[in-house]
Order: sequence, then structure tokens, then C-alpha cells
Amino acid sequence: MTPRASTVRTLARRSLSARWFGMAALALALALPLGTASVRAAPSQAAASAAGTTHVYLLRGVLNIFSLGLDDIAAKLDSQGIPNTVANFVSWSSLADEAAAAYRAGRVKTIILVGHSSGATALPDMINKLGQLGVPVKLAIGLDSVFKTKLVGGNAERYINFYIASGAGEPVRRADGFRGKLENVDVQSVPGVGHVTIEKNQVMQQKVIGAIDAVVFGGKGRPAAPPTRMAAPQPAATGYR
Repeated sequence: MTPRASTVRTLARRSLSARWFGMAALALALALPLGTASVRAAPSQAAASAAGTTHVYLLRGVLNIFSLGLDDIAAKLDSQGIPNTVANFVSWSSLADEAAAAYRAGRVKTIILVGHSSGATALPDMINKLGQLGVPVKLAIGLDSVFKTKLVGGNAERYINFYIASGAGEPVRRADGFRGKLENVDVQSVPGVGHVTIEKNQVMQQKVIGAIDAVVFGGKGRPAAPPTRMAAPQPAATGYR
């Protein structure tokens, strides 16, 4: 073989090898983003599933005109794909029946309650009824409950009572039969907070949303989803302040 022919064959081999390695590198480069995207999508899917099987019931106080901050909280839950219902506190019994039916049917796995003023005062009644129906409450959050409020049983895993010690609100009292975690948190030092503003206060809204997110998402992240909030009947207010 002539020197010229040997050189041509050597160059051909190098060209073929370079082409093979280039194709392999391209295939690897294309494969990596797909694998990475698949891993990243999993938490979002898990979060979407957790959100979709949660329902948050938000109970307004008297006349539906002093608890409009709950609508803001509901809108923020909407943006995270968390189904919710906003209603006057006098609807607590029918809402408990609705929640129990959804839980038994498997449509809802996590029930969360939030109430302001008289809506917060009604939370133990709703928890107790759900307990009688065999339905657990994952989280209950009261915002400045009025009158003497106590837990008389039920099955709430965690109850957070935000109250203003210098105002109308007061601590919630533990009763026999309640085995959940009870937290009474005085928020009178939060700037701008008051009985009729506590649910509108941005700091307090962040506290409420944060507690809900911790239950729903944990470390799963927050998926984007369309609004799922439902309007509930608004009967005239009676029975609570």
C-alpha cells in the first residue's frame, strides 16, 4: 500500500470515529433533558393530586359583610388549584353534611376549615358534627373567635386559634375528647390587625395560606390550576354574634 493510500484510510477512520462520537453525544444530550423534565414533573403532579382531593370551607361572620377577607383567601386558594367554599357561618351544619358525603365518596381526602368571628365560633360545632359522621378534619383555623369557644370532641388533627387578646377574641378551651393539637396564638402585635380586619390583614392571610399549604403540599411544590371555588347559599345570620 502506498503512503498516500495509507493516509487516506487513516483519515477516513478518524472521520468515521468523530462522526460516531458526535452522534452519540447528540443522542445523550437529547436524552438528558427528557429524563430531567420527567423527574421535575412528578412533584407537580403529586401536588396537583393533593390539591384536587382537598376542600377548604371558609365561614364568614355576621351578615356576610365583615368577613370579606375570606374571599381574598379563597381567591389565593383558587390560584393554587385548591377547591374551596365560602359561606355564612349559619350554613355550618349543611356544609358538614356536604363534606361528609364527598369524603365517603372518595372525592375529598383532606378537609380544612377556616372561620372568622362568628364563623370561628362555629368551627367546633362543625368539627363535632363531622366527628359524629366519622369524618376527620385535618386543619381548623379560627380568626378571632367570639364568645366562649371550646372543643367538645370531634376529630381535628390541628386547631389554630388566632385571637386578639385586647379585643373581642379569646383563647379556645380544650374539652375532654379532643386529642388534636390546639394552638392559641395572640396576634395583637401584628400591625393593623383588629377584629374586623384580621381576615383582611396581609400578614394574617399569609399565615392562613401558609398553614393550609403545609398540609396540602408539604414538599410537593404548588401546581397552577384553574379556579375551583364554589359559591354556597347565604342564609340570614342567626344564633351567633
